[in-house]
Amino acid sequence: MTRPAIVWLRRDLRLADQAAFVAAAACGPVIPVYVLDDETPKHRMMGGASRWWLHHSLSALDADLRKRGSRLVLRRGVAADVLADLARETDAAAVHCLRHYEPWWRNAERALKAALPDGCALECHPGNYLMPPGSVTTGAGQPYKIYTPFWRALAQHMPPPKPVPAPDALDGPKAWPKSDTLVDWKLLPTKPDWATGFGEEWTPGEAGAADRVEAFLDKAKHYEDRRNLPSIEGTSRLSPHLHFGEISPATVWHATMQAGGSVEVFLKELVWRDYAQNVIAQYPDYGKANARDAFDAFPWRDPADSEVKADVEAWQQGRTGYPLVDAGMRQLWATGWMHNRVRMVAASFLIKHLLVDWRVGEAWFWDTLVDADYGSNATNWQWTSGSGVDSNMFVRIMAPLTQSDKFDAAGYIRQWVPELADLSDKDIHDPEAAGKFVKGYPKKRIAHKQARERALAAHAKIKT
Repeated sequence: MTRPAIVWLRRDLRLADQAAFVAAAACGPVIPVYVLDDETPKHRMMGGASRWWLHHSLSALDADLRKRGSRLVLRRGVAADVLADLARETDAAAVHCLRHYEPWWRNAERALKAALPDGCALECHPGNYLMPPGSVTTGAGQPYKIYTPFWRALAQHMPPPKPVPAPDALDGPKAWPKSDTLVDWKLLPTKPDWATGFGEEWTPGEAGAADRVEAFLDKAKHYEDRRNLPSIEGTSRLSPHLHFGEISPATVWHATMQAGGSVEVFLKELVWRDYAQNVIAQYPDYGKANARDAFDAFPWRDPADSEVKADVEAWQQGRTGYPLVDAGMRQLWATGWMHNRVRMVAASFLIKHLLVDWRVGEAWFWDTLVDADYGSNATNWQWTSGSGVDSNMFVRIMAPLTQSDKFDAAGYIRQWVPELADLSDKDIHDPEAAGKFVKGYPKKRIAHKQARERALAAHAKIKT
């Protein structure tokens, strides 16, 4: 009998347009494997919200595989060791996977290649991005650091190849290796179950991703006008599906590119995802190290100080006294997701109003976002703080109250800060200034003008 091939799954939990499955199936029997590896990433192990998503995505993938005569094998441990042992156990001819660019997965791929038994090859394929990170370069052959020229260069290669449909059937091995039980991994929160609202918002899995694309098609043409309005469902909400690889970016591109209107604005944001991976491929420590050395001396407030701790806790709980910020942070806790415009406002508030190191916010988002992505999360936080290779200037300080009014966030605030629901559209953005002191809603942690002056004074200390 033909020797089987292992498909090593990570953030690529789909059957359609999945190059690892295509390559493995062409050789013979296929053993799909997911390894829950909390040791290789170390402090970058998945956060709580991501683990909730992972549970349901793996369950959906296993069901899809069983419809095709296959199944998903679950193992736990150091991925390189587990897969090498499984290759020996099954006499696998190869391990196929989609290439990943997070530093820990790059290390794991190297370790696995060295650990596999003789006669078993590691085959890494592209497929998680529009183009492999590092393949779009300047005229001098160097990777891009700035987004705009990166977009222009990558756009010359678009559209991507048409996506490959899912296989109708997959041959399995003569005998299936043992598998863990998903429920035994205890990925879902129980005491307390803080994810009760997640299921109302999300349907993890390949079918859920396809439904999201379908629902977005009519909105895509109006994307530029509606994407910044948190009270309107104008975004795609595809980010967690893309992060877990339940749909390929090529599939999304082809599905939306003919929508007309301002769909190019959406496609540019899809390219931003590629750009973020391009950045972490150059700067593996981007999630914890400032790209601009000057920010290493930035006078952030002491995180051990009791007042700073209280400020951070108020931000996390959505009790800053700034309704738009609070609505966003409460939406995040309740659903594992936050509207993109509000993410920028909430991040800017932590960094520039509260003068708290961006890494504190990045860590909170890593734990609470269902789309917590190392490249995108780190790139967005460093963009906001001004410390990134391509970033907003620190001195451009977002005014949450102005942003709230400008982007018509009244309905959004009413949904997520219900104690303010009875206020008028005019007063709800800044109840304190309107003299509307609502019982149970806090006063501002700091006034905007005071926060701005403090932030500019802090930044002046590193300008030299």
